[in-house]
This record gives sequence, C-alpha cells and structure tokens, in this order.
Amino acid sequence: MTNILLAAETAAPAAPDDTISVVLGEELVENISGLQKILNDLWQGFLDKLPTIIFAIILLILGIIISKITVKLMGKALDKSKLDLTVTKFLRSVVKIVLYTVLVTVILAVLGVPTTSIIAVIGTCGVAVGLALQSSLSNLAGGFLILFSKPFKVGSYITVSGVEGFVSDINILYTKLMTYDNRAIYIPNGTAANSVLTNVTQAPKRRVDNVFSISYDADYEKAVAAINTAIGRIPKILREEDCKPFVRMSAHSSSSIDITVRVWCATEDYWNVYFDVIEQIRAEFLTQNIEIPYQQLDVHMK
Repeated sequence: MTNILLAAETAAPAAPDDTISVVLGEELVENISGLQKILNDLWQGFLDKLPTIIFAIILLILGIIISKITVKLMGKALDKSKLDLTVTKFLRSVVKIVLYTVLVTVILAVLGVPTTSIIAVIGTCGVAVGLALQSSLSNLAGGFLILFSKPFKVGSYITVSGVEGFVSDINILYTKLMTYDNRAIYIPNGTAANSVLTNVTQAPKRRVDNVFSISYDADYEKAVAAINTAIGRIPKILREEDCKPFVRMSAHSSSSIDITVRVWCATEDYWNVYFDVIEQIRAEFLTQNIEIPYQQLDVHMK
C-alpha cells in the first residue's frame, strides 16, 4: 500500500505556482550571473587600462605645468620686446588656448581615442560652435582688427557705444574698461571695432575749454586781464607758440557777456588743469571785484 501511494505522488503533476517560482528563480540567477560577468569584465578592463590612465593623469599634470611655464616665459620675452602691451596680452591668450587644446588632444590619443576621430570631432564641434556663436566669432575678428589697426591700447581713455573709461585689458573676445569711479565695463570687440570710437588720450596734448560770464556793467578789458593773471599762475598750462592761451569774447547772452578761455596742457594733466582754471579765475574775479552775474530777466510794466 505504501509503495502505491509513493508511486502516485511521484506521478502527480507539479502545481502551477511552483513551476513559476522555479522559472523566476532560474532567470534571477542568470541575470545575477550576467551582471557579475559584466562587472568583472569592467573591473578587468579598468585594471588593464589602469597604467594608461595613470600615465594620462601624470601627462595631464605635466602638460598643465609646462603650458603655464611656457606662457610665463613667453610673457617675459614679450615684455622685454618692443611690442605694445595690447599685443602681448592678446598673444598670451591665444597661445594659452592653443596649448591647452593640443594637451587635451594628446591626452585623448594616449587613452586610445583615434587621432582621426579626435580631429573629426574637433572639426564638427568647430562648425557647430561657429554656427552657434556667430557673435563671438565677430568679437574674435574684432579682436584681431583692434590688434592690428591699434585704434587704442591698454591705458588709453576711450569713448565707445555710450560708455567711456580707461582700457585695462584686451582679450580675445572682450575689451575691459575701468571708469573713474572704478567700475568695470566689458565691451565686445566686434562692437568696439565697428562703432564710432573716440580715443581721448592718443595725442600727447589736449585743449581745455571753459566759458566764463561777466556782467554787462563789468569792465571787459579788466576781466580779460584778470583771466590772464589767473591762468598765468597755473604751471601745467603749456605756452609754446602753437599752444598759447586763448581769451576772447564769445557771446552776448541775455544777462551776461561770455568769455571763452582755451588753454593747452599735457593729456595726463587735463582734469587738473580744467579745475584749476575754474578755481583760479573765480578767485581772481573776486579779488578784482568783477561781477559774476546771476541769470536774470528784466520785466517792463506800463
């Protein structure tokens, strides 16, 4: 009887849930085995490439150090040359970019990336970047125009596109201005190269123009003498043949006689002379009792 029951149990089919569990278990084991194989292959590949990766890292560090030293030495050589400071700064920027581009290309080649693929990628990226950054390329071209035409240089005081300041830096894409109140203004080189630009400090001498008013009751000749006495006390005013001071009546205004005063000075002394002229002439007018009129309107009533 016992043998008959055992035979019946052996011949009985397995339950459906048991069959599904067995199948899922086998698939899980296969997936785990496959994942382990992938991880082992990756680890083995990493171990095989580890010497190359270490060499690439060392090469990268050495390349950065060598690039910095090269740029520094080139900067010192350019500083000793007769090249303009604008040109030297621009060349430093260009050489730095070229060196780092070459370094990245070499590192990728060491890591096994085919050189032809690198060149193709760089070319494709160049086209894509060129299309996406047309304005930047315009700024780059503007930088080269500024470099070769030299409408201004580092240290010049310029007015362009409604802003003005001293040029403190000219790089590949932008020109940096510093204002008198120490604000930094960045102008795209494309704008600077294609706009009307005024270089205030290009010439060694500048003319200082002022207008002073006296009352109609004041003695004009006495006022002119007072002005000449005042500007004679300002040592930074130039008095060469072509830079003689100019003092003449320029207008009959509604309530005053206007006298134009023009003097010349070195460009770097412009603002000092400008304010000195105003202060000294006012002081001399007060000393000579020459009336400086207020604006007034005469009204006649019947």
